[in-house]
Amino acid sequence: MLLQLTKPLAFFDLETTGITVGSDRIVEICILKLMPDGQKQVYTKRVNPEIQIPEFASKVHGIYNKDVENEPTFKQLASDISAFIGNADLAGYNSNKFDVPMLVDEFLRVGVDFDMSNRKMVDVQNVFHKMEQRTLSAAYKFYCNKEIINAHSAEADITATYEVLMAQLERYESLAKDIPGLATFTAMNSNVDLAGRIIYNDKGQEVFNFGKHKGKSVDDVFSNEPSYYEWMMNGDFPAETKKTLTALRLRHKNSR
Repeated sequence: MLLQLTKPLAFFDLETTGITVGSDRIVEICILKLMPDGQKQVYTKRVNPEIQIPEFASKVHGIYNKDVENEPTFKQLASDISAFIGNADLAGYNSNKFDVPMLVDEFLRVGVDFDMSNRKMVDVQNVFHKMEQRTLSAAYKFYCNKEIINAHSAEADITATYEVLMAQLERYESLAKDIPGLATFTAMNSNVDLAGRIIYNDKGQEVFNFGKHKGKSVDDVFSNEPSYYEWMMNGDFPAETKKTLTALRLRHKNSR
């Protein structure tokens, strides 16, 4: 196997009620855990999101309210999902920007502090975009010469994602074969929070990456407009972003 693993790598894909981390919810999760010896384990569950699935979302992934009304909630599944992932690094397609922040936010919402501090993240989409610039379906066709059957089901998408990464490793000799190297290559920004609302600038300072204070250091904003913290805490931001912001504010206060 070309991929060099020192611990498991969990490929995962989420189908959701929408694309807003913080307010939308998971309706299906599939995890393909690749072990260092090459063995694979798959976990797939549909989830009752406890809110209505909009029609536009159902038309994308084919999961309707009636399909999940008797399924367990994320709170009921959280312990099993966390245990299945274990200490694995994480991989997916567009996962750095969406799936990882969404999953962590769901964990935090139900009181599970899913530790990300020792995990690497590999975003297969970013390998593809840096090398070829296409969609998942095109990537699957380009690298594997296959069509995705039942696209936009979590299991079909994540199986394709796994196969695409294996094909990318074979195709690009210069591509890192270890998880730290892949994580570095697929990182598009140096994020402070998972959703990328706060990033590090080229001086290693935490700066806001959105809105009227985009590019300004978090410490400067805390000093000049302390009410901005309260605005964000009351806003529709991911729970993990708020947790990160609170830690930065505490550091700021202690440094004064």
